[in-house]
Amino acid sequence: MNRLLVILMVLLVPLSGCFGQSASNSQSEDVEVESFGSYSVVAPIDTGINVYHNHFRSNETYPQWLLDGLGVNKVCNLTFNGSYEERVAADRASCWDNLTATDVVYFPGTRIIGTSPDGDSPTLILDDPQDGHGSAVTGAVLNANPDAVIFFVEGFSDTAVLAAGENPFVDIITTSFGPIGSVPVPGIEDATKVAVVDNKKIHTGAADNSPSPAVQDATAGPPWSIGVSGYAEEDDDQKETMSGSYPDVAADWTQNLPNHDDIDGYHQTSGTSFATPRTAGLLSKIIMTLRAEYGDNLSGARDGFLINGTSQITNDEIRDALNLSAWYPSFTTWDPTSGTTPVSPVAPCTQLGWGVVNESNVLPIIEHLNGTANMPARASDVELCMEANQEIRRAYWS
Repeated sequence: MNRLLVILMVLLVPLSGCFGQSASNSQSEDVEVESFGSYSVVAPIDTGINVYHNHFRSNETYPQWLLDGLGVNKVCNLTFNGSYEERVAADRASCWDNLTATDVVYFPGTRIIGTSPDGDSPTLILDDPQDGHGSAVTGAVLNANPDAVIFFVEGFSDTAVLAAGENPFVDIITTSFGPIGSVPVPGIEDATKVAVVDNKKIHTGAADNSPSPAVQDATAGPPWSIGVSGYAEEDDDQKETMSGSYPDVAADWTQNLPNHDDIDGYHQTSGTSFATPRTAGLLSKIIMTLRAEYGDNLSGARDGFLINGTSQITNDEIRDALNLSAWYPSFTTWDPTSGTTPVSPVAPCTQLGWGVVNESNVLPIIEHLNGTANMPARASDVELCMEANQEIRRAYWS
């Protein structure tokens, strides 16, 4: 009998050691997650990104658990001295010439994690030398929320969208591409549906730069997507619509955004391409703030909730609050010599959807979602107009 007890004790000692080690590791990981604090991950999907630009620099190093969660399998330590061309050349052998379509790359010293699942550009992840669209789009996200974690995806396909849409740590996907004139052709709607409906993320999609209806646009039109049109503000003296009609919301059309081929230059550019990621950035700021308030130090939708701490909030609830917060500008500010379309005093929803969103919307949305100051319901005519909008979109995209 005594001999049997000794044998059992010998067997149990290593088992108890394993259990103890597991608990210790778990506690250590919990401390690391808590010390990093609340964050939000935004995934712009576009032409590529200039990871060398100062706009994307960060003194913060992302923790290993976050990199693991985002699927990082390669680290490129960039050169941060010399001209843009000199930096790219210096990193050719160690980074750019070694990337494949399966790589998810972290660039220490920046806010960028990047991937190029389509694998069909001359230098994967790095922005197109003749374009720069992706660098400007990502710059608009960080203009709205400088603290966002960027999971950048180069590409325009369902595969590119799903690289973010199926990543469990991504909160928001933003896309700013599609056929000119919102021509009703298939696009990325299947992939964005997976991201939003199945995986409970948020998708912001750009309406066209023309006044063409956003309903049939594969990027802005599906009912699960937040379609964004453009609106002139900030450096523009007048307040008027600029683009795609009958969207969900409108946001700032003209912004000062980083160049794709230098390290510190900026250019002023306009389009729904930049109004859309700006909206994504504002939403990520809201998510970060609420996560901090409710002790939620992770990202992505968990159990269907984008905020999943001491209180729980879904992507639909965030979208509903965005709709409540939007507002219509006055018709009287329009300049008839500007070449733009005035905001209709009769049915502004057909131009601006629920209305304009900018930095002024952030606090009311937060206070509405945390219950400290509920926003009033929208006017009945606006509700009816936007219910019709959703019905049309559901019928079209079903």
